[in-house]
Amino acid sequence: MTNTPSQASGVQLIEVSPELAGQRIDNFLRTQLKGVPKTLIYRILRKGEVRVNKGRIKPEYKLQAGDVVRVPPLRLPERDEPAPLAAGLLERLEASIVHEDKALIVMNKPAGIAVHGGSGLSFGVIEALRQLRPDAKELELVHRLDRDTSGLLMIAKKRSMLRHLHQALRGDGVDKRYMALVRGRWETSKKQVNAPLEKNTLRSGERMVEVSEEGKDALTLFRVLRRFGDFATLVEAKPITGRTHQIRVHARHAGHSIAGDSKYGDETFTQEIRELGGKRLFLHAYALKVPLPDGGELALEAPVDEMWAHTLERLGE
Repeated sequence: MTNTPSQASGVQLIEVSPELAGQRIDNFLRTQLKGVPKTLIYRILRKGEVRVNKGRIKPEYKLQAGDVVRVPPLRLPERDEPAPLAAGLLERLEASIVHEDKALIVMNKPAGIAVHGGSGLSFGVIEALRQLRPDAKELELVHRLDRDTSGLLMIAKKRSMLRHLHQALRGDGVDKRYMALVRGRWETSKKQVNAPLEKNTLRSGERMVEVSEEGKDALTLFRVLRRFGDFATLVEAKPITGRTHQIRVHARHAGHSIAGDSKYGDETFTQEIRELGGKRLFLHAYALKVPLPDGGELALEAPVDEMWAHTLERLGE
């Protein structure tokens, strides 16, 4: 008879009954260990922690009647622990890391992924990184990017680095530059937008930011990178202050809303860009320079995704 333990803890010895003979060990374990993530089952198999008749086996080993399967102690997530994130998402985020050392991770965040869970989302970049780097106990976001904005995002692995970078961000030590595809012809002479911004919460609970005399000072420097006739312009935006939605609202205030901006954008322009294959917000944090605690400097650039590159190719035809 097969011994099916009620919970996965401690060493388990499971004897294979005749009706289960011929089954692969990985499929057998997935049936026997209810609630144990598939990734954990394959990990213990890969590491040789599962034994059959006291010997190591491969995941494709086919069981025989009377085999005794030894399963090592397994730690299952507690009820209030977040569920393991989809392996595909974790792999995508792991592949997007462009710099990592003992104290800092910098990733080229894909568009559409929030930086943290909340507002109906059970996970974000920070939750994913805590699963990817379980030994880094002090992981914290240094700053934020909107969910639909892609590009360079800093995550501190140590509190000392977090404090250092927050201080640098409060001064003028950090140089962050974005690329944005905006509506119309942005004149070269328009080098800055200096307009105070105020946050408002609508009755729906949605947060909007508006240019308002009562708002906080906000300054963004702009530079033309490439023109697409009078239809669109690729600009560089360098925010001097760090207000919520600053670049998006300043671009609209200048009369050149960003493609794909569902909150502050121009629906007709966004639709025309979508028809070229550009189904995203065209705002990307592409360059970053930060001072390091030892006196050095970290300078990084992150490429745009394929959708962005393809859309600009189509625009330039």
